[in-house]
Amino acid sequence: MGLFNRKTNESAVATATLPVDPALAALTGDYSIDPAHSSIGFTVRHAMVTNVRGTFAEHEGALKLDGANPGASTATIDVKIASIDTGIGDRDGHLRSGDFFDAEQFPLMTFRSTEAAQLGGDKYRVTGDLTIKDVTKPLSIDLEFNGTATDVYGNERVGFEGSAEILRSEWGLTWNAALETGGVMVSDKVKLNFDISAIKNAA
Repeated sequence: MGLFNRKTNESAVATATLPVDPALAALTGDYSIDPAHSSIGFTVRHAMVTNVRGTFAEHEGALKLDGANPGASTATIDVKIASIDTGIGDRDGHLRSGDFFDAEQFPLMTFRSTEAAQLGGDKYRVTGDLTIKDVTKPLSIDLEFNGTATDVYGNERVGFEGSAEILRSEWGLTWNAALETGGVMVSDKVKLNFDISAIKNAA
């Protein structure tokens, strides 16, 4: 079942008048990301030999799914930087400081989608603008659609999981320290992880 169309082409135009898949059409609507059942996190190499993993505990976002025109579907996410959690308080404080995110001056990390495409089956790529501190750059997120369900409270849910890689230096996150054995304390490459459950808003 496809949620997003590829960019318009002659084939897409030719099939535009075909009936919409009822299962796909049923997904049409506005959704709110459920932070209690979603996770937005990251993985970064530390001291060249191990990985540090963290999450942002506070975030909110919205999805707009259009079953009749899946390519018009959109996503927005706002992440509160001060909610960063790597399991070590001192490290979290350093990440919130001016050396890294400067959470006091730039409290939010945001993503605003600009386009989406189906890669095949339930695989998708959503592209948009990621803003960290005062820098906005394009980011593509590869996602897998995990399906739909009605939970025990009667909420209609959709689920996605996915990831993307960035070079943190491109967003002005350049702090580092040289190691005596060579290399640096924190890698430039960071993997972003998304596990999203969203609830359909009441009509």
